[in-house]
Amino acid sequence: MRGRSPQRRPHDRGARVTLSRRASRRTAFFLLYQWDVTGQPLASLYEGEVDEFARDTAEAVAARVEELDRQITAASEGWTADRLGAVERNILRLATYELDEGSVPLEVVIDEAVTLAKRYATEEAGGLVNGILGRIAREKEVA
Repeated sequence: MRGRSPQRRPHDRGARVTLSRRASRRTAFFLLYQWDVTGQPLASLYEGEVDEFARDTAEAVAARVEELDRQITAASEGWTADRLGAVERNILRLATYELDEGSVPLEVVIDEAVTLAKRYATEEAGGLVNGILGRIAREKEVA
């Protein structure tokens, strides 16, 4: 190969890389899903490079999981957060956290969550996620 040598990228466990917010959100969801399903500490799930936003968000969600699950349960008609599928539950945790933080517009939070649900669960899961997040958002407007 002629010309410049290829750039070497760090492959250290948990090294930093910057992704788009959408990709970072997806990575945070993947980390939360693995954490939820395996019961392993979040830090043990970082393989290779991990976006700082994704890592920080996943850790913040994990730290507030009981509070987030209470909000999700309160907005779920006849369901508790622990009875939801792991995919839906962790998408809702992530989105509820972002709604609480208020740094991302409501419409963006819900749209991204619905997109993740449709892609990684089912089309129907998108409707479920949309409905629950809509109720959570309305509660925040009233409060």
